[in-house]
Amino acid sequence: MSQLHNNIQIQNLNHLGIIAGIIDEIGIVEIINEKLGIKPQEKLSGGIIVKSIILNAMGFLSSPFSLFPQLFNDKATEHLLGEGILPEDLNDDKIGRVLDQLYEFGLIKIFLVISLKACQIYGIDRSYSHLDSSSISVEGDYLICSRENEENLEPIPIKIVRGHSKDKRPDLKQFLVNLIASGDNGVPLFFQCGNGNDSDKAKFASLLSNFKNQVDFDSIFVAS
Repeated sequence: MSQLHNNIQIQNLNHLGIIAGIIDEIGIVEIINEKLGIKPQEKLSGGIIVKSIILNAMGFLSSPFSLFPQLFNDKATEHLLGEGILPEDLNDDKIGRVLDQLYEFGLIKIFLVISLKACQIYGIDRSYSHLDSSSISVEGDYLICSRENEENLEPIPIKIVRGHSKDKRPDLKQFLVNLIASGDNGVPLFFQCGNGNDSDKAKFASLLSNFKNQVDFDSIFVAS
C-alpha cells in the first residue's frame, strides 16, 4: 500500500480546467496557429502560448514573464496545454516572440475573429451593440510620447498623455480602450486602444466604420 502511495502524484486544475475547456471549445489555439503559422521544429505553437497566457491571467497576472512557469509547477500542465508540455517549456523568450508576432499581425484582427467565433458557438445575439471608451491611468513620464518631431524615432502606436480621466485620476497620464460589446450579455466584439487625449465624438465614427467593414451582420449601435 505504501509503495502505491509513493507513486501517486497530485496536481491541481482548479478553475483553470474550466477556462481551458472554454478556450478549446472556441478553438482559440487553432485560430492563433492559422493566423501566425506553425514551424515544424517548434515544441509549442503560438496558439498554445496564447492559451497559457490566458490561464496565467486567471491568477498570476502581476508576475513577470521570467516567473511564468511557476504558475504551472503544481498544475496538470499536460492536461491543460497538451501532452509532453512541461512548465519549464513556457519560457519568457518564447512568450516574447509570440507576443511580437501577434502585434505584427494585428491584435484587433485576431480579437475580432475569436469574438465572432465565440458568438457563433454560444448563440450571442448581435442585433444590438454598445460602444464606449474607458481610460486606463498609468504611472510614469512616458516622455517619448511628447517627442513627435525628433528624427529616427519609431512610430508611437498610442500616445500616453493626460486627457479626460474617466477613472477620476486627472493627475496621471493615460491611454484609452474603445470597446464594442454585444447587447446580449455584453460580450466583447471589437476593441481598439487610443491616445489618452482622444475625443469620443471624433473617434467613435471611424471605429464603427472600421468594425462594420469587417463583419457580415447588421447591428444597431448605442454609443455613450
